[in-house]
Amino acid sequence: MSSNTITTKDGTEIFYKDWGPKGGQPIVFSHGWPLSSDDWDAQMMFFLLHGYRVVAHDRRGHGRSTQTDGGHDMDHYADDLAAVVAHLDLEKAIHVGHSTGGGEVAHYIARHGESRVAKAVLISSVPPIMVQTPSNPGGIPKKVFDDLQVQVATNRAQLYHDFPAGPFYGFNRPGANVRQGIIDNWYRQGMMGGAKAHYDGIVAFSQTDFTEDLKKISVPVLVMHGEDDQVVPYADSGLLSAKLVQNGTLKSYKGFPHGMPTTEAATINADLLAFFKA
Repeated sequence: MSSNTITTKDGTEIFYKDWGPKGGQPIVFSHGWPLSSDDWDAQMMFFLLHGYRVVAHDRRGHGRSTQTDGGHDMDHYADDLAAVVAHLDLEKAIHVGHSTGGGEVAHYIARHGESRVAKAVLISSVPPIMVQTPSNPGGIPKKVFDDLQVQVATNRAQLYHDFPAGPFYGFNRPGANVRQGIIDNWYRQGMMGGAKAHYDGIVAFSQTDFTEDLKKISVPVLVMHGEDDQVVPYADSGLLSAKLVQNGTLKSYKGFPHGMPTTEAATINADLLAFFKA
């Protein structure tokens, strides 16, 4: 076992990064589907240079973590995050989650408590619940996620080109500043992970109901969401999540896409820093 992995109780190796002063306040980043901790490079470097201790892990089945065939659900995701936090003995941590990672953060805090948590940030995040149900009529029809699973199972490589080249970063919008390096990096991260984990992960991020998790969170929560998010629509996610947490602040961004931590890093980082220092 290398020094930058931990082994969970079910034998899964979780890869993590832990950079910066060990006495600095920790910021723990949880990435989106189907990416890895590398998706946080623009945030990790920014906050490292501001004196924070920055930590990010690759979710099980993603990036450099074990391509296990099981445990691709929010309970395991939250418990894996808790295992990293406990291993590094992080106190007063600020947890930042993007997309699926936002669900992971909400479920982690609700499941493991707030004793080690100072604040939380949900960016373009999947809570309260993505899929359309009788109680969530504004959600996305289940068929959309079923079709996504078919694509992962049959032609993942093409999907992992088309998704970042299109809706993820808003590169399908007229006049968009399309950056090939960003598309290539998304593809690289996606293809590092396991198809089984990504297939199962679609159910985890789309069908988990985080409503009760959100209600349990009492630490300050910043909810950041782009109004032009084509992956996790603003009105049914960020807008609702900010009201469900006990101490939430909503910051919305006109025209910003789902992947705004990457394409709009300067704005997002500045707003994160202000929230961390508040």
